[in-house]
Amino acid sequence: MNISNQVALVSGANRGLGKHLAEALLARGAKVYAGARDPKTIDIPGAIPVRLDITDPESVAEAARSARDLTVLVNNAGSHTGASLLDGDLDQIRLEMETHFFGTLSMIRAFAPVIEQNGGGAILNILSVLSWLSLGGTAYPAAKSAEWNMTNTLRLALAPKNIRVSGLHVAFMDTDMTANVKAPKASPADIAKIAVDGLEADRYEIVADDWSRKVQSDFAGGVQALYPQLFANS
Repeated sequence: MNISNQVALVSGANRGLGKHLAEALLARGAKVYAGARDPKTIDIPGAIPVRLDITDPESVAEAARSARDLTVLVNNAGSHTGASLLDGDLDQIRLEMETHFFGTLSMIRAFAPVIEQNGGGAILNILSVLSWLSLGGTAYPAAKSAEWNMTNTLRLALAPKNIRVSGLHVAFMDTDMTANVKAPKASPADIAKIAVDGLEADRYEIVADDWSRKVQSDFAGGVQALYPQLFANS
């Protein structure tokens, strides 16, 4: 895919990785719609601000009507409530699923016909190493895992329509969402470049860092490789 010929929309583009993704696409010559709940928070020279709340079906539909020339959809918008699956607030757990699964699905259902009508293109879902690994007992990995499975399902469904569905797997980045995480963090600008490189190279799966690659390889070892703590006393 030649990025310079594309028209892209990035959700959650007002900050963090989303802002860097929009800037990286613009730098390679793409036309970019930058989605956010409040378009006034978009501060990206050259981008076209779009009002977008991916958990609101009417907002999604209006965005799809506004971007009729779209060929690339980047589903970046996310949430992280920190709610525990075992005893956390169910409304917060539902919010995680509404955002990462149903919100992303709503975006794809709205924009896939637009992309198909424009001759095909690509959809990039911003996933996580936590799509593959549970950590901390919160709802976030569960929601991301559901989004990963949805990515696989729609990858098969949309391939005949000339729409490539890709997933970016990445560990911790230096963004507001990980402000309280005490661990090495990647630069979101670097990850955005890796993501756009992956789009340009037509990759289905973009694995952005060493930890994500290790977890991916550990799948072959099953539960013992992924969760060795369960076998510490055996």
